[in-house]
Amino acid sequence: MTSSDRQTSYAFGPVPSRRLGRSLGVDLVPPKTCSFDCVYCQLGRTTDLTVERACRAPVDDVLADVARRIDAKPDYLTVSGSGEPTLHSGVGDVIRGLHDLSDVPVAVLTNGSLLYLPEVRRALLAADRVIPSLDVPDEDLFRKVNRPHPSLTFDLLVEGLVRFREEYDGVLALEVLLLGGVSDGVDAVARMAPLVERVAPDVVQLGTVIRPPAEAGVRAVPSDVLHERAKLLPGAVDVTIDVAPPPVDAPLAAVADDAVDLVARRPCTVDDVAAGLGIHPGEALKLLRALSLERRVETRREGERTYYVASRTRDITGGTVS
Repeated sequence: MTSSDRQTSYAFGPVPSRRLGRSLGVDLVPPKTCSFDCVYCQLGRTTDLTVERACRAPVDDVLADVARRIDAKPDYLTVSGSGEPTLHSGVGDVIRGLHDLSDVPVAVLTNGSLLYLPEVRRALLAADRVIPSLDVPDEDLFRKVNRPHPSLTFDLLVEGLVRFREEYDGVLALEVLLLGGVSDGVDAVARMAPLVERVAPDVVQLGTVIRPPAEAGVRAVPSDVLHERAKLLPGAVDVTIDVAPPPVDAPLAAVADDAVDLVARRPCTVDDVAAGLGIHPGEALKLLRALSLERRVETRREGERTYYVASRTRDITGGTVS
């Protein structure tokens, strides 16, 4: 990890979550280090598309940062954040260390791309809940939607998911995200059914894009269509679109006006806001989401990057124009 990649904070939140309650995030990779470059990603385009596993954050520093925030009494410690956490070669050590810190259960959010590797599957066995992704039914849509590293294939992704389910005794929740006009058709979802049956998750979490995506033109699936598509998938299916936005906690609310002032001066990325306010990128993203819903800020695409700007309906007093 270079000095420019080094983070000063690895824990963020707790973030209210419908799936995990109050979730304290644990971020193991620099933004945006991932094996996928998904068109719908709320963090924007992947800047380091890689499958190379490395110690991307000192394990002791990560655990020490979580220990400083454990008094927040989260419902889950969630290994997630600014990219794909299994790209950290010490993710298993982090999970075991989190268990040593407290009795709070540990969840892992992963795109599942590296589960075909035995060492990655072993690393995640200690987690209480693992939430991998499966968004499409075939290689063509895999390339179109998830835009993986060239070395990855759809068959490897499915193989890894199936093998992990065979070895894992914890709760496996398979996240399926559908895109309007791309992967939400009856045929596409029906072709996913046998794949879901092979993976045999405890639950499928079916959703769609609800945040500013990496690519313009990415469309959400209407709630009624999402509920209809849920009937095509086997087992327990939890439609996650009908989720009220979580409230911003007090520490972030205290810097909301500063965030609006910052993006009013010049367009800013999530990382720009995080650096400007001295907060974790995950917390900056959560704050900007809330401000977007309040129509105090809005997004603007420039090339491959997503910028936040002050809303055009914001008047000079900081309110909004009706």
